[in-house]
Amino acid sequence: MEYRRLGASGLTVPALSFGAGTFGGSGPLFSAWGSTDAREARGLVDICLEAGINMFDTADVYSEGASEEVLGQAIKGRRDAVLISTKSGLPTGDGPNDAGTSRARLIHSVEAALRRLGTDYIDLFQLHAFDAATPVEEVVATLDDLVRQGKIRYLGVSNFAGWQLMKSLAAADRDHRSRYVAHQVYYSLVGRDYEWELLPLGLDQGVGAVVWSPLGWGRLTGKIRRDTPPPATSRLHETASFGPPVDDEHLFGIVDVLEELSRETGRAVPQIALNWLLRRPTVATVIIGARNEAQLRQNIAAVGWSLTPEQASRLDAASTRTAPYPYFPYQRQEGFARLNPSPVANNAAGRTSRV
Repeated sequence: MEYRRLGASGLTVPALSFGAGTFGGSGPLFSAWGSTDAREARGLVDICLEAGINMFDTADVYSEGASEEVLGQAIKGRRDAVLISTKSGLPTGDGPNDAGTSRARLIHSVEAALRRLGTDYIDLFQLHAFDAATPVEEVVATLDDLVRQGKIRYLGVSNFAGWQLMKSLAAADRDHRSRYVAHQVYYSLVGRDYEWELLPLGLDQGVGAVVWSPLGWGRLTGKIRRDTPPPATSRLHETASFGPPVDDEHLFGIVDVLEELSRETGRAVPQIALNWLLRRPTVATVIIGARNEAQLRQNIAAVGWSLTPEQASRLDAASTRTAPYPYFPYQRQEGFARLNPSPVANNAAGRTSRV
């Protein structure tokens, strides 16, 4: 397994981490998309640890807290061998303080997560969404207190817009509070919007990407092709609306190249899609999920090898989309390059960054 620093922090994380969203199995569709119990979870954790994957991601909203409970049972007796990443901020009830990131909610959420996980500290705690109703100063002060108390080791956010993250980092810097070092984001060959603003921000501010849904909500598993629509049993029919839409022709153009590379390399389509993503700037770890051992072992095989620059460039060309204003001038006019150098181009040229 390859290991990397998480943003500008001193924490080392595996290139692949495991998403425990399938643990539990209770609650509405968005909260529960699997029913893995503690016995099955222990088997998956065993495989991960054997492969060097020691980071496990969950959230209080997954299976109404059951995901954290099952993960806690699965790692029992080996807490020092793993990194736990969890999140809070989305609604977990109908009460006025059952959502958001106020001081009261954050303290309650962290205490509840510690109980469910069966631990006394969380390695990476992330805000699941930006709370516009709570001042960022209150949020960063509360999180800093929890870090100083030893209940949280490192801080991150998830699904923030660029201005939201930058405003939060500025408040933390101004008040000498703990900084966010991770941003859990949607990023894949069929969803490269992260590159337009959040990637340059991550490079500049030392915030590493923790990538969720790297296979584009199941579109890059190799089961969907130009002449093969999603099977009737596919969860994509129910979950597609939760993610950004993808034009069919754009998807099929990417899948065509993935299949070509699969024949050239002897690697499975999802392994190629994951390998491409692992080479992108700021990416610290890519969260993989699995309902069974076969899926997990296949995804783990995305590391330990690399696409050639020529193969990666073919995927780049197939998946590139014109960025919206004000980002597109930098792509099309060389005159902007001096003032706004492309972080992707800089990385390809071998230049270093803070991430």
